[in-house]
Amino acid sequence: MPWAPAALVALSLLTTSCASHEDTASAPKTAASASAPHGYVEGAQEKAEQQSRLLLNDPATGDTRVLDLITGKSHEVSRTTGTTELTTDGRFGYLHKGRSTRVLDSGAWMVDHGDHVHYYRAAIRDVGRVPGGPGTRVRSDAAVTAVTDADGRARIYRRAGLEKGEAGAARTLPGTHAGAVVPYAEHLLGVTDEGKVEVYDRAGRRTGSPDLRCEEVRGDAVTRRGVVLGCADGALLVREDDGTFTAEKIPYGSEVPEAERATAFRHRPGSDTLAAQAGKRAVWVLDVGERRWTRVRTGPVVAANTAGEGSVLIVLETDGALHGYDIATGKQVTRTKPLLTGAPDSGPAGSDARPVIEVDRSRAYLNDPEGKRVYEIDYNDNLRIARTFDLDFEPVLMAEAGR
Repeated sequence: MPWAPAALVALSLLTTSCASHEDTASAPKTAASASAPHGYVEGAQEKAEQQSRLLLNDPATGDTRVLDLITGKSHEVSRTTGTTELTTDGRFGYLHKGRSTRVLDSGAWMVDHGDHVHYYRAAIRDVGRVPGGPGTRVRSDAAVTAVTDADGRARIYRRAGLEKGEAGAARTLPGTHAGAVVPYAEHLLGVTDEGKVEVYDRAGRRTGSPDLRCEEVRGDAVTRRGVVLGCADGALLVREDDGTFTAEKIPYGSEVPEAERATAFRHRPGSDTLAAQAGKRAVWVLDVGERRWTRVRTGPVVAANTAGEGSVLIVLETDGALHGYDIATGKQVTRTKPLLTGAPDSGPAGSDARPVIEVDRSRAYLNDPEGKRVYEIDYNDNLRIARTFDLDFEPVLMAEAGR
């Protein structure tokens, strides 16, 4: 059956199961009426503030939790052992393992209308599994979710199905792709093995290709200024204007050894400032608005992130402390006491997982697996520890939803 037009599919974001903030099961739905207020979502509660939740998993025991950052309560969900990676698209968590990926609805999300934002909370629930294990990359927008497996095959799922609690049938894009397929501007962007950027409509039809290429693509990020792709010689910024897609190079400015290239970007959702590790003792900061790379020399890097817009670069180093660097000068301006228990530069046996730094509009979060805790950091107040969440399991993997 043909897909609904993009505008109608996007409207499907306004359906979900009904439940209280603490509930993890479906509850009776309330029918929408013609007099429903602007922003109404059937079955969800609209809130005045962001409803952030942390998705946490211990691959060894399978313990999986959703930590509500509003109430401070931790909600236990069904276990997933052997997880190799935990990612999120802002609402759904993706636990990658074996030959499949488990999809978990965090029950927290936002809808950005540009001039205003709606925040929602609803039930936490399992959606099921989709094909694709280790190496699978998941990217989403309001209408579709693209799942690209390690072999480069991309399957496209309608967002409406995930919101109703089931993945449903997928549409497969032609060919294979070197990086993740990224939904953007009601289209899909993919990069071929030869570095050519292909643009598809949501039905999977190729509609065009920008002139510039991205060789050895590694890493991507969606910003308000377009999609950033990490390339061998820097970044490629792909933008859309009135249905036309163009590309612009943001070069490093000099030759960068392969081991020091930016291959995975971290940033605050909505920010145009990206952070990426630059070898073992430095971090790249890419200001997309200024089209400028800055290499900040640090101590040995475990994880890095930034809120952008004048905020410090936050770096977890192998001493277990968070270090704050002024991006413009490269100078360290603040430092916490050692926060992590054990050696933070390596994950548990058989795992490549490391602690991560998640950043939202006012706080940063750091997981301490061996210490069985998560730290909440006020990055606007010299990296002050605002709260500590003590847990009864090791939060080896962490991702923030509701942003």
